[in-house]
Amino acid sequence: MNTDLQDYSHKRLNILTGEWILVSPFRANRPWQGQNESVTNERRLPHDENCYLCAGNTRINGEQNPKYKDVFVFTNDFAALQKDSAPFISKDGLLEAQGEQGICKVICFSPDHSKSLADMQPIEIGKVVSAWQREYKELGDMEGINYVQIFENKGAVMGCSNPHPHGQIWSQSSLPNEVIKKNQHQLQYFKENNRTILGDYIAQELAHKERIIFENHFFVVLIPFWAIWPFEAMIVPKTAQKDILELSDLEVTLFAEAIAVLTQAYDKLFNCSFPYSSGIHQAPTDGENNDHWHWHMSFYPPLLRSATVKKFMVGYEMFGSPQRDITAESAAIQLKNLID
Repeated sequence: MNTDLQDYSHKRLNILTGEWILVSPFRANRPWQGQNESVTNERRLPHDENCYLCAGNTRINGEQNPKYKDVFVFTNDFAALQKDSAPFISKDGLLEAQGEQGICKVICFSPDHSKSLADMQPIEIGKVVSAWQREYKELGDMEGINYVQIFENKGAVMGCSNPHPHGQIWSQSSLPNEVIKKNQHQLQYFKENNRTILGDYIAQELAHKERIIFENHFFVVLIPFWAIWPFEAMIVPKTAQKDILELSDLEVTLFAEAIAVLTQAYDKLFNCSFPYSSGIHQAPTDGENNDHWHWHMSFYPPLLRSATVKKFMVGYEMFGSPQRDITAESAAIQLKNLID
């Protein structure tokens, strides 16, 4: 392990976005007298009659959920994007706005209100992955939908409004900011090397083994070299694929295994239901040749030292650039030691 990276402040480059992150390893043990988050370890019932996502319950708009047995997907009752939004362009000097169309959906991972992905078996998570594939295909095939963003916010500290195990799928007419950056950098590398940048990156990580916390036949789970959040992780297929539709049935199972292993390790880290935001970045559905894309799933957990101390993106992070205290390598060791 490079001792300079463990002992001295330095910058690390995110090869997918072209942005830098400041790393300050010596700050990890500074005294903490700031805010402490509350931890809720109360046991939830498998069914909550007041939960609008539970099977058979009535949602706020009056629609009744079916008595689903595994995965349930429906159009978001409070969608951030409108399918029939006018495609207008408004420009007044430096003031510019454009209409944005889209469709937002909610995906319930399980009818069991008490569970999270960490509590589900890989075979159950595999059904979630299959639903992601169906929605990505169905939404992406629609006229005017050029990107499909699959994500999950887990835990109240991440702004999750309902503890029922669920995620969201937002599809829209333009590419979001993060996707634009990743699209540009992956395309530039592919044009220069005729290989995906993540394919070459994974090969290097497999050679070093410093930041890998788990791997199976088709997937690698690692702490990215440029990770911002303390225990940020990424699941990447070893073979380049532009989107999740390229997954075989076996690869769906292996992807589900990787998700299960990572989320279970998270819960063990601070002995709590570990909060995070996760999302899949994959090729746009704009009809272009997107062979430069290498899809991946990222997890951004906020917890820093314990179940009650989280990382705040404030001050220098807001006005300068992201900064982290513990190195990606030390975070990888902690998580790897928790995997059976």
